[in-house]
Amino acid sequence: MSEKASLEERVVEKLKEKGWQIVCAESCTGGMLASTLVNVAGVSQVLGESYVTYANSAKEKLLGVSRDTLERLGAVSSQVAEQMAKGAAQKAGAQAAIAVTGIAGPDGGTPDKPVGLVFIGCFADGKVVVTENHFEGNRLEIRRQTVKAALLQLLDCLE
Repeated sequence: MSEKASLEERVVEKLKEKGWQIVCAESCTGGMLASTLVNVAGVSQVLGESYVTYANSAKEKLLGVSRDTLERLGAVSSQVAEQMAKGAAQKAGAQAAIAVTGIAGPDGGTPDKPVGLVFIGCFADGKVVVTENHFEGNRLEIRRQTVKAALLQLLDCLE
């Protein structure tokens, strides 16, 4: 892989080297993460399915996120990101998963959970790492920053 390889190319190459499948579980990015991975030719060897779970009911139904967690902590929380990642990996039978949940704006922010707050959960080989991120910009910029951060985190988790 060349030094000039894109982030998504590096992720796909690392997954191929490991012989692993990846699944995406997205909320605030609305499929942008999976779409970015699909830019890479041959991604079908490592990506079989992906979930856009924008509504809480979809997170619960498709990924097994706990209703109690959603009600107590809200969808934008580290616990939900963790449950999304674990649930997606389990449902897809994948060794790796990346999950994102956050507030892309311009509305929906609160003092406790401002616009730009995004939790990224990375599941790899049975373990989950969740990061809290604070992005700035308009809705599209926040979504793009989330995708980049998620791919970087995924690459780190795959090392």
